[in-house]
Formats: sequence, C-alpha cells, structure tokens
Amino acid sequence: MRVLAVADSDSYLKWAACLLGDLPAGCETDLVVVRTPIAPSPQQIAAAVGGRPAPPVLSARALRREAERSRPDVILVACTGPVVDVLVAEVLDGLRPRPVFATGLPGISVPATEKAWLFRSGCDLFVLHSRREVAEFGEIAARLGGGGAIGLARLPFLRPGRAAAGGNRVVFATQAKVPVEREERERVLLALGRLAELRPDLDVVVKLRAFEGERQTHRERFHYQRLWRELGEPGRLSFAAGPMQEHLERAAGFVTVSSTAALEAIAQGVPSLVLADFGVSAEMINLVFEGSGLLGTLDRLAEGDFRSADPEWCAANYFHPAELDDWTGLLAGLTTRGATPARSLLDGPEFAAARRRARLRLEVPPTMLRYGYRAKRRVRRYLRALT
Repeated sequence: MRVLAVADSDSYLKWAACLLGDLPAGCETDLVVVRTPIAPSPQQIAAAVGGRPAPPVLSARALRREAERSRPDVILVACTGPVVDVLVAEVLDGLRPRPVFATGLPGISVPATEKAWLFRSGCDLFVLHSRREVAEFGEIAARLGGGGAIGLARLPFLRPGRAAAGGNRVVFATQAKVPVEREERERVLLALGRLAELRPDLDVVVKLRAFEGERQTHRERFHYQRLWRELGEPGRLSFAAGPMQEHLERAAGFVTVSSTAALEAIAQGVPSLVLADFGVSAEMINLVFEGSGLLGTLDRLAEGDFRSADPEWCAANYFHPAELDDWTGLLAGLTTRGATPARSLLDGPEFAAARRRARLRLEVPPTMLRYGYRAKRRVRRYLRALT
C-alpha cells in the first residue's frame, strides 16, 4: 500500500508524520506540506517530523502533479477543514485510479462538531483518537449522512515511552485559541512568574507552538512572548519551542489551559494541571478534562500543585487498549474492496463561494495573499470614512 500524506500546518504535520509511522510494515509512505498562509516554518517542520527528512512544501498544482506521478493507493489529507474539502473536491479530484482519501483530527476533538464532519465528509475514512470521539462523531454521521467510515487510533504521539525522570522543569503548553482575552493570558504569565519566584529550584518554561512571526494552525492574537515583554518581564520565565517530548523528559510538572500536550504529559507520567479559571466548556476546548482529576486554578499553579490523571478517565479518553485500534484494518479494506467513494455534504451551489475562497488560499502565494488582504482592509476603512 502506497500512502501520500499532505499537511498544511504544524500540528497536522506532526500528526501525519507520527500516524505514517503506525502503518503496517511494507507500506510505502511520502509526506509533503501544501503551501498555504499557515504553512510551518523550516524550524517548525524540523520539530514536527522528529529527525526524519524534511518534507517538501508544494503548491496546489505541484501537489496534483505529485499525486499523478506517484499514483498512491491512499492520500492522508492531514489539513484544516476548508483545505481538506477543497483538496478532495477539486485539487485532487479525478485522479485515476481514485485513491482512498483518509483524514482526521490531530488532537482533542471533544465535543464533536458538525463543522468538522462537514468539511471532511468527502473522505472515505475519518480517524479519531478515543472511544468517546468515535461515539460522538458517529452520532453526527448518522444524523447528517455523508462521509465514510470512522476509525479509531490511539494518538500516535502517545506511544509508551520512557517516563519522565523527575527533572526540574515546569512546562506551560500554550494554546493559540484560548484563553481569548489579553488580560487572561497575562494572568497565566504572572502565575508562572510567581511559581518561578517561590521555587527558584524550578526552570519554568513557556513552551510555544511558534515563535513570534511564525505561522501556526490557528492565529494567536496575543502571543505570550510579546505579552511578557510588554509586561516588562517581571520575573524569571524562559520561552522555548521544539518537540514537546524533549521538554517532558526534563519535566517535574506540566500545565496548560487546553492542549493535546496534556495527553503527552499523562503518557509520560508527568504530574499535570489544566487551568479552569477561565471556564470549562467547549469554547475553552477543555470540556474533555472534566473528571480527569487535573482541573485546577492559577493559585494551584503558583503553589506547584500538579496531579495525576484519574485511571478511569484515561481509559475512556485517549488511553484505550491498543487492540481496539481499527483504522489500519479499515484502510486496508477500503483499498482492496474498491468501496463507493464518500459523498461530500458541501457539494451544493450554496457552498461554492466558500470553496473558491479556500482554493484561493491554496493557489495564491501567501505573501501576495497577505498584500491583497491588507489592501482590501484599507479600501474598507477608506469607504467607511466616506460614509
């Protein structure tokens, strides 16, 4: 089986690279990055692929040519929702023989959303990572229709590894989308600063997904590095990027507002804390941690009060037995049986304009696209001033 994986951002690239490593022996794999405004930097690519050769960054047209040349049995579309839709429906449509299109989500996907299913409904296999996710997306699939099979795979970067050896590092894993407000993010930084002051034996590190100026999967309006500088750096914090695994190997504690990295910390036995000061909800992307035993407050963070996850919660959420994973079997079946292609729910004329916008982000070089967006904003401001 020949598999071509296509990623569009840092988190999806890491997910795709790890997932390819879980395919059965004998599979031939290729990994590429499709050029979009959120394509990862060379440094992010190196961190995501973990020592493997850096994948090429291809335009949409070059990706099409590569797929025509290599004739893969499977294309793993490891991309954000609108990019998945336009790649499967347009850029890679009409390949002969038609490959099986697989897709998935690279982290915590609770609660399941209709939007995630709609964008990926043109794919033949949707890979998820917990029994809870499979059940929730299965309900959406039964209600809305479209799409293909749903497969279960343990998150590929949660493989059993060597446990943390009780280092001296406290790692705060940032999340681009939450918390939303500047003041909330400043409170997190100040609590980390208090911990560093109270515990001079600890190295308190803000683990970034991207340094200032680098692109990432989701836009980060208030970057922690910039906020700390604007606060006058009132304490002893350091900022770092690179693979999470390397930070966890030296960790005495882990903290986040909402990040898949919390699962990596659990897997490595690192005591953890998920901040609940800003709410526990779908909007905060931390609803899944209810019942985990990890929810706590900024005051607990300042005191260094980290915990272990509840075993029953772990079994239901991302730490199921390996024998329950069925995604590779489903994939093999789809490639050999010649199943009927999945039916996208976004093929109607009412979705054509959104698809054109997504295609534009793939076809136009990011620098030109940013200039276009800036010019459009200037024109809008000018027109508003005239009214």
